Amino acid sequence: MSTHQTQLTAGRAELVIDPDNGCRISSLRIDGTGLLRQGAKYGCFPMVPWCGRIEQGQFRSGGVRHQLPLNSPPHAIHGTAREAAWQKAREEKSEAAFTYDLVEPWPYPGRVTQTFELTEDSLTLALGIETYGDSFPAQAGWHPWFLRNLGDGGEDVRIDFAAQWQEERGDDHLPTGRRIEPQPGPWDDCFGMPDGVDVTLTWPGRLELKVTSRAEWAVIYDEQAEAVCVEPQSGPPNGINTLPQLVTPIEPLEIATTWAWRRL
Repeated sequence: MSTHQTQLTAGRAELVIDPDNGCRISSLRIDGTGLLRQGAKYGCFPMVPWCGRIEQGQFRSGGVRHQLPLNSPPHAIHGTAREAAWQKAREEKSEAAFTYDLVEPWPYPGRVTQTFELTEDSLTLALGIETYGDSFPAQAGWHPWFLRNLGDGGEDVRIDFAAQWQEERGDDHLPTGRRIEPQPGPWDDCFGMPDGVDVTLTWPGRLELKVTSRAEWAVIYDEQAEAVCVEPQSGPPNGINTLPQLVTPIEPLEIATTWAWRRL
């Protein structure tokens, strides 16, 4: 356990943030019940400055091709910030902010800010990416590992959402570029939600949690026995190549998501 963990509280909601381990949420407890899978790789981590896989770890910015380390061969996955130490910028009882300066192997200097706002019945997360110099393509999002089962003999979680399309996934786990009708699970897939991400997780008889965002993409992953993932993100996997969004000196990339819960 990091000695620098930050704990936020609001009513019977408790949030623990570990800035030394990618500024991930290591724990979210409601009425004493943990909602996130525990472990150094789990909780909920920010995906920045890209989300999901980049094909062969390569992307172009203008005429320059960049190569990133293949941390999920043959691809690069989930950004560089999830294993880095972040700096605390602000902390109050139920709010906090942290920053991370982009460094090698990411080829462009910049700063990422992540904020947390906890209330008795919701958590709002926000990410912002700024450049210190040249414009560059980027993405941002979150990768939460929600427990499939909260214990005490309760039922497994149910996932409910309505997507306008599903990104067809190739054998290389990257979108092929085709948009198809949403398919039944299990999923390791990206869905398009042009009106904003809106996914409901229900642990019957226990808790309902809604993940919403003005972002228009979400990856749903439920192929693991212990946990399910609902990942709001600013673009699809490999989108840094196929749908680049530029961070410029006058326009940062900004994304936010809210998890709102109610007891059942």
